[in-house]
Amino acid sequence: MDSLCCFSSVSQVVGGRSSCNSGKGKSSHSSAKYGFSLVKGKANHPMEDYHVAKFVQFQGQELGLFAIYDGHLGDSVPAYLQKHLFPNILKEDDFWDDTFMSITKAYETTDQAILSHSPDLGRGGSTAVTAILINYEKLWVANVGDSRAVVSRGGVAVQMTTDHEPNTERGSIENRGGFVSNMPGNGKSRGC
Repeated sequence: MDSLCCFSSVSQVVGGRSSCNSGKGKSSHSSAKYGFSLVKGKANHPMEDYHVAKFVQFQGQELGLFAIYDGHLGDSVPAYLQKHLFPNILKEDDFWDDTFMSITKAYETTDQAILSHSPDLGRGGSTAVTAILINYEKLWVANVGDSRAVVSRGGVAVQMTTDHEPNTERGSIENRGGFVSNMPGNGKSRGC
């Protein structure tokens, strides 16, 4: 994860395995709304993507938690991310004081846990894009891989994240214990 952004000024629970899935929701405490859409690609295998879209109360604050986990070579890693990445972020001691570092550490901790559970999770991997809306005032967005976040400003989609392509980041991936394999159509990576 090379960059993380925070945008200042800016409970329905949705989450699960996706398959040509879309939905929308809103906070019960404000006018904040969200929508998502996931569509299965042309590959001849089941959908491997998972998502999170929900508002939660956490330590007296309302958080919007949103994520897409795009699985590669199976759905075990995106399922793991769905279950563990946000809890890992929120349990960081400095979440409220240093959100940037908390998100960075949690991404790294979760990645190391995935690599250490590799025999159980298989050879697959996942990209991830997460967004945390804090009290409708700050929006923190992070990603690994080519999953991307966009925001609508005046009806225009604005890209909020930078795609990470495996072949251009091969050295960094391999230095951290991961690998890049060239599959027909694109490169896939395991580890960040």
